[in-house]
Amino acid sequence: MTAPLLVQPDPSDPRLTRRVTGLDHTGQEIETSVTVERPLTLYLNGQEIVTMMTIGDRPEDLAVGYLLNQGMLRPQDTVTAVDHDEDLGVVVVRTDTRTDFEQKLRKKTLTSGCAQGTAFGDLMEGFANVTLAPDAVLRTSWLYGLLRTINTLPTLYLEAGAIHGCALARADAPLVYMEDVGRHNAVDKIAGWMFREGVSGADKIFYTTGRLTSEMVIKSVRMGIPILLSRSGFTAWAVDLAREANLTLIGRCKGKRFVALAGQSRIVFDTDPDQVPPEDARHWRRNSRETAE
Repeated sequence: MTAPLLVQPDPSDPRLTRRVTGLDHTGQEIETSVTVERPLTLYLNGQEIVTMMTIGDRPEDLAVGYLLNQGMLRPQDTVTAVDHDEDLGVVVVRTDTRTDFEQKLRKKTLTSGCAQGTAFGDLMEGFANVTLAPDAVLRTSWLYGLLRTINTLPTLYLEAGAIHGCALARADAPLVYMEDVGRHNAVDKIAGWMFREGVSGADKIFYTTGRLTSEMVIKSVRMGIPILLSRSGFTAWAVDLAREANLTLIGRCKGKRFVALAGQSRIVFDTDPDQVPPEDARHWRRNSRETAE
């Protein structure tokens, strides 16, 4: 039996989904679950940073992770408090040093993300100086086992859809699984959790249901994670950045299939793909065009 995750979704949380009625394709009345989204405004000390659309769980992790991945917090910084007011839809992160990002807030760049929407112009600051663990490995037996475990987790996606998921794993064991309406929110939640818990990314694997874009690669590198997996495909810049950073980049992971386009030297092929059982169709992502064999 798979050990419980340190953090995982709670589809029964009434704050995260809502039941609504409508008609199906036959004209029959139906009742279905839909994912809830709500605004969350983030302040760093006394300065308003951004308003994000989010499902509303783990706002403290989301806030800290967002600031880390935007370079507004550094790994060595001390966070003295993270205060969340659910009624006001506000989260305030406080540090032991004065911060002022007025100029940085003026330099916004549209990204390929969903629900978050913007990144700052100097997002790649320090990217070239990060060294990912050269001795990290990914066994294909771990990859297949990890995918099977994630596919059988109780998730908001299976309950209501319209949501992305991300997992932090060691070997074939997922440690943390986060979901949100935007994949970047889910990534940031994990980054925030890692910072708050003092967890290193050096021996970890990161999994996402979303596309492998430049920003996904940049955030994985900033988190110090050497291996990034996705059910979805790649952008060309994501591949270029992954190769520059020596990040192992693997996409189109479904059933027995996957494609590695960067950092292939870390992969240990220790499983016969023909021995991998087919993936249950109910776990297929709605935006996936591949079919399992």
